Amino acid sequence: MNDEDQILQANEAFYRAFSARDMTAMDAVWAKRAPVACIHPGWGALVTRESVMTSWQGILSSQNAPNVTCRGPRAFVSGDAAFVICFEMVEGGYLIATNIFTREDGAWRMTHHQAGPTNDAPPEEKPAPAKTSKTIH
Repeated sequence: MNDEDQILQANEAFYRAFSARDMTAMDAVWAKRAPVACIHPGWGALVTRESVMTSWQGILSSQNAPNVTCRGPRAFVSGDAAFVICFEMVEGGYLIATNIFTREDGAWRMTHHQAGPTNDAPPEEKPAPAKTSKTIH
């Protein structure tokens, strides 16, 4: 399996952990030694592993935790660093996210997640343009 496929799998593991509200799986996704940061929509920057994991514990244990589905992920690789841009479908709308990964102990681990509002949608989700018919008189 090539690096791009492995990164997309790591990205998918992040969203599976999020959807399942599985803190153990979420903890496993994130780098243990590399610096990490996270910016949840509307939050300030969290810049330590402890603060990032505490934020996820709060989000995943909340009854109001959103259901999030990853759409249209695209991976970009540069040596032992990589990032994924994707859309997050949340309650009928979309956020756009950047997830950054580093190779740690032979596996791709997340070092940064940021999601924010967008008016766009993944290409496969965009509605088809309305067909217009012209009447010739």
